[in-house]
Parts: sequence; structure tokens; C-alpha cells
Amino acid sequence: MATSAPVRTALQTRLTEYVDACFTGIYVQTNEFDEALREIREVAPENDWIVHTFDLNTGHNGDGNPDAVAAVRSHYDQKAIGNGAILLVIPSFNRLLANDLQLTQAVQHAISAGKDRRTFIVILSPTVQLPVELEKSFVTIEHALPDRETLLNVLNGVASSEEIPSDDDGELTRLLDAAAGLTRYEAEGAFSLSLARHAKLDVSVLWELKQSMLKKTGTLELYRGNETFDDLGGLDGLKTFCKRALLSTSTKAKAKGVLLLGVAGGGKSAFAKALGTETSRPTVMLDFGALMGGLVGQTEENTRRALAAVDAMAPCILFCDEIEKGLSGATGGHNGDSGVSSRMLGTLLTWLNDHTSDVFFVGTCNDISKLSQVSAGAFTRAERFDGIFFIDLPSAEQRDVIWDMYLKAFDIVDDVTLDQVDDTNWTGAEIKSCCRLASLLGITFVEASKNVVPVAKSSSAAIAELRSMSEARGFLDANRSGAYQRRVAEEAISKRRVVRAK
Repeated sequence: MATSAPVRTALQTRLTEYVDACFTGIYVQTNEFDEALREIREVAPENDWIVHTFDLNTGHNGDGNPDAVAAVRSHYDQKAIGNGAILLVIPSFNRLLANDLQLTQAVQHAISAGKDRRTFIVILSPTVQLPVELEKSFVTIEHALPDRETLLNVLNGVASSEEIPSDDDGELTRLLDAAAGLTRYEAEGAFSLSLARHAKLDVSVLWELKQSMLKKTGTLELYRGNETFDDLGGLDGLKTFCKRALLSTSTKAKAKGVLLLGVAGGGKSAFAKALGTETSRPTVMLDFGALMGGLVGQTEENTRRALAAVDAMAPCILFCDEIEKGLSGATGGHNGDSGVSSRMLGTLLTWLNDHTSDVFFVGTCNDISKLSQVSAGAFTRAERFDGIFFIDLPSAEQRDVIWDMYLKAFDIVDDVTLDQVDDTNWTGAEIKSCCRLASLLGITFVEASKNVVPVAKSSSAAIAELRSMSEARGFLDANRSGAYQRRVAEEAISKRRVVRAK
């Protein structure tokens, strides 16, 4: 009876293809050197490969000699037998190449000679960074973060069968979802920590560890709050749309995301955070400013790595707040950043259009005009998002709901009725501020309202421009179903009721 061939990992498949095609310089982008080397050694026998290693600690194949030039020269003096190959695997080799011309030239010679000798140099590094002289000599393979099947294998290696929960109630799925986005080493540590702390596998421990791991990247942060849509007044059209998109049972169509345009304090950020809770998905926050790097190509590389990490964490919500600030350099003149913002925008746009992972993107923007007309058009065209919503000031009915929420939140009882406070053009943030000040200072709402300067007053011209643009472009209304209509919205905002919540 014939036995099936072992299933290869993506790294093993790509590496085999490149070696067969005789690409003698191969760059493996990975944070898991030991795992990548294990996968290379695992596939070596079936391909007649001989795998050598070098690092400054153990030298060339453990000879203790830290001379990298000597190791490379020794490598290109060898020759593989038949269709076999000799691979020299070097972790963090890019760091050694950075300022060593002699080593760079030795590598150039080795890569050139390797075509005939079938000798290959394989670099392992978390970032792709090479001297200009070698950039065209290497092909790149991305060593992906572990999928859920791999994470299950890691779990089986850490816990006993009795300790691993069944998936009858979805417990195992929640556990693997919590581990998604971690490296194999991090996942193993998280599972072990959970067992050591609670004597069982606890999802909360994995979320705790994942949160600390993401913070180290400086670009991604995991948000795990308890807000729900009940804590957010208004935005009924937006809430309904997103819940239907994310809870859809379609097997062929996947939700992409939404772009939220509106006045500051309108609840855009609060909505993104509550959406994760409502749909039982983690919310991952991406900081565009932190993606900027000082070296050539570093910003684009940071962007790709961040998006790859988010893909590995799917299903999740990806929240990018105030994107116009992070991408405001994406203008025709590059705004003095040598086109870095434009290239970062290009990377994001490509991902928005092409990604197949179950990641729902929520981007917020206070002023889309800060992007160039070309960039704004590319950002808002069809198939980037499921919908582009304009969030106007809340209507009278929505303000009543918001007042009730914050009265309860701050445990306030006031003898003065709220009708004495003119909140006609207030945002939810301004209502919250009034309640907080009344509670903090022990004063009435009338007195507290004197300390609130509505954004509708301080930025009236900007809001008018946003309303006109949103109506002209056919953006959706976040507060009601259908396209935004300025007249309808302004009438709802200006209404006041005789008696409101106390």
C-alpha cells in the first residue's frame, strides 16, 4: 500500500522551487530562526541537500571560527554532487554585511560561482535589508506565522489530551483564535503559562500575552474592551450595516470594511472598538505614525509586516484611526517625505483590494481633503470598502439617548432639567464632557455647559464642507439607512423636544 508524501510547509515548497531553479541567493524573512532551520533540514534529505550553518557563536558547522569571510569562501570552494545542493544557512547575515565590503564581495563571488557548483547562501532575518550591491542577487521568501493547524500541533506538544478542551462549544476554536498571530515560540510559552497559572488552558492568558507581544512591535496594539453598541448612541445605519456584513453566512462573499468620515467627537473611534465586542472579534489598532522608518524601504517593510501579522490574527477588526494624519504625505509633491507616504498608501491600498483573510478594516478620517485628490479617489473607489459613511452631528432623539447613557455612567441626579442646556449642535463627546464636569466639579448642567465649546462652533466651516462633499459623493448616512442627505440630517439635528431625560 502506497504511503502519501508528507505535506510541505510554504517555506519548504518555495525553497525547493528556488533551489531547483538555481537561485543561489535566498533570503528568508522570519522571526523564528530555529523553526526555519528545522524546516530546511527536514526537507533536505528528499532533495539531496547538504545543509551547513554559520553564526558568530559556533562558527562554520560548529568549528568555533567566527570569521564570516572564511566561511563564505569555504562554501564557494565546494561543489554539490549531481542534482544535489549545498546550502549555507546564516541567521542575521544582513547585520554582518551592512558595513563589510570584503564580506559583500565574497558573497557576490559565492552567488556567481554557485550557479555551476549548486551551492546556495540562505539568509535568515526578520527584516529584508541588503547592501545595494547584493539587492538583485537574492530572492525573498516570507516565513509565515503559524496557521491554526500548526498551533494545534504546538498545543499538542505542550498539553496532554486531557488538558486540551473539546470544540463542542467552540472552546478549542477560541483558544486557537487567541493564539493566532503569535510565533510558534510565543504560542508555546502562552500555552505553558496558562497551564502553570491556572492548571488549565485559559483564553485570557493568551490574550494577555498577545497584547504584550503586539506592543513590542510599536505598530500594532490589541484592544480588548467591553464596550457594546448599547454604550453608543445613534449611528443606527452604520451599526446595522456592519453587523449584517460581519455576521453574514455567505460562503463566497467576505466583508472588507468601512471608511468613517465625520466630525471630531462623533463616535467613530468608539464605534470601531464596540464593533469587536458585538461580533466577538479582537480589535487590532494600527498606528500609521509608528510605521515610519528612518532607513530606505523600512516604512514599506513595516507596513507589510504589520498587515501580515493582522492577516494571521483573522478573524479580527483592524482599526486605523485618523488615517489622513498618517497618510497626509501622500500628495503630488510628497510633502517632503521622498514619497514614503505614497508608497505606504500604495501598500495599504493593495492589501485592501487583494487580501482574502477575514479581516474587517475600519478606518476613520476627520478631513479627507488632506490626502491628494488622486489618493483620495483611489482610497474611496469601489472594492476598497463595503461602504463609506459620513457621521454627522447626532439628532435630537440620538442626543437624548446619549444623555441617558452618561447620566447613568456618572451616576448623576440633577434638579435642573436638561432643557435649560442648548445642546442642539453637540457631539456625543461634548455631552459626555458636560456630564463629567458636572460630576467632577459638583455643579449643575447649566454651569458645566458653559465650559463646553462645541466643535460645530469652532469648526463650522469645515463641517459645512464635509456635509456638502459627503452629499455630492453619495456617501452613506451613519445615522439612518441610505445615502447622506444634508437637508434631512440638519432638520433632525436642529429639532429640540419639550421634555428630555433628567
